[in-house]
Amino acid sequence: MLTWSTSGFVSRLQPNVDTRQKQMTAWCSLVLLYCRLNKQYTMTVMEAQESPLFNNRKLQQPGKLPMESIQVVLEELRKKGNLEWLDKNKSSFLIMWRRPEEWGKLIYQWVSKNGLTNSVFTLYELSNGDDTQNEEFHGLEESMLLRALQALQQEHRAEIITLDDGRGVKFF
Repeated sequence: MLTWSTSGFVSRLQPNVDTRQKQMTAWCSLVLLYCRLNKQYTMTVMEAQESPLFNNRKLQQPGKLPMESIQVVLEELRKKGNLEWLDKNKSSFLIMWRRPEEWGKLIYQWVSKNGLTNSVFTLYELSNGDDTQNEEFHGLEESMLLRALQALQQEHRAEIITLDDGRGVKFF
């Protein structure tokens, strides 16, 4: 389990500008790593606050980052392009520990490596099929998968198509 281990890290954001910037960099890295290790793509702010990410119950004095500080960390991730709010109230978000273009590149490398260009896949086969089980994109949430495929479509490496039982993709 990935957690922070000092109460000073979590109890508050530092007022000193230099220290705070280092702290924000550390928090952003921690959030992205936590979500990557847990294959977490969407979360509510309340879920985040209660998760081990912002709430370490293992400390001698349990630490919980205040909600306003969590919002600051999430906003920093948004500015860096790693987070998108899913609603106007900013209560749920999409966390992008890999950007859609990066996912698209991984998927296309797998397609090329396995000689699967000119093949058609359903979205389910691509993200949950037996053939992709050992790939990092296995289990990728559909909204992120679609963004990755749209990036490949813009590069003329894939086309998102409509199939009888849903959506699919053809690779070129």
